[in-house]
Amino acid sequence: MEETIVSITDLKKWFPVSMGFFGNLTSRRQLFVKAVDGVSFDVKKGEIFGLAGESGSGKTTTGRLVVKLIKPTLGKIDFHGRDIATISDREFKPYRKKMQIIFQDPYESLNPRMTIQDIVAEPLNVMGEKNQTQIIEKVDRALEDVELTPPKEFVFRYPHELSGGQRQRVATARALVVEPEFIVADEPVSMLDVSIRAEILNLMLDLVKKYRVSFLYITHDLALSRHICDRLAIMYLGKIMEKGPVAKVVIEPMHPYTRALIKAVPIADPESRRTEVVVKGEIPSPINPPSGCRFHTRCPEYIGDICRQREPSLIDVGGDHFVACHLYDEKAT
Repeated sequence: MEETIVSITDLKKWFPVSMGFFGNLTSRRQLFVKAVDGVSFDVKKGEIFGLAGESGSGKTTTGRLVVKLIKPTLGKIDFHGRDIATISDREFKPYRKKMQIIFQDPYESLNPRMTIQDIVAEPLNVMGEKNQTQIIEKVDRALEDVELTPPKEFVFRYPHELSGGQRQRVATARALVVEPEFIVADEPVSMLDVSIRAEILNLMLDLVKKYRVSFLYITHDLALSRHICDRLAIMYLGKIMEKGPVAKVVIEPMHPYTRALIKAVPIADPESRRTEVVVKGEIPSPINPPSGCRFHTRCPEYIGDICRQREPSLIDVGGDHFVACHLYDEKAT
């Protein structure tokens, strides 16, 4: 069995809502945006674990919580046997080297006033590396790993002199330069041309094979996740609705929400016909999410009061496949 690198248990992030002058006069109850509300999963060594869902489902917030760019409200983040959720920034510094993130926007995540060498070297400087010769060697190695070769052709350029795909490679090199064990990739190809996406995704797969790096891959593209992820979790309004091996979740989806997402993926065959899955209305507010199952207000398979009154737990339906839906309560073990 593969070693578990990161284990997340009941992770929550509630952001307080400012109600304004009149709101404070009329209500004493503090309101919260429940962006992440009780999420649990683990990522194994050398695995790409996908986190998918609509915009506003809590995917990006989850990724930032895992690498402690924001502090969780509650829950555990177990990294190599240590709960890092509540430790101070000073205590977390040794772990920062092992946990990195690649941001979605390669145009905004790179400092336009810094050269590529300075951008990639910045994590080493923050970690206290003083040997300039070693820094240059590590920067060159990281650029070679992301196929920006020869490095000397890129190190003295600025971000505006590179294409979008090259910028995302630089962002990946910046994450790799400190030799991390775990990387959060937050929709790393969503802002790139379709012709470049495959190159960046293949780069991620090569890094997994070469260095056994583990990835939390955040995406809204289920078609892509099928080809790159080992396991996949589907989020909705801060909760995980379904998780398991990617083949089971994408090919044999069991939750009504997952089925609706799969049916929404375009097919290149004009002759293909699908059974329409109707999802009613809009995503409810995360400030006041629905009671019971959070999807019940839009669910095409709503079965009655139990959906509205009781929140479903993730049920093991076999083969490491879990579903949070009352349709499968009878299969609970």
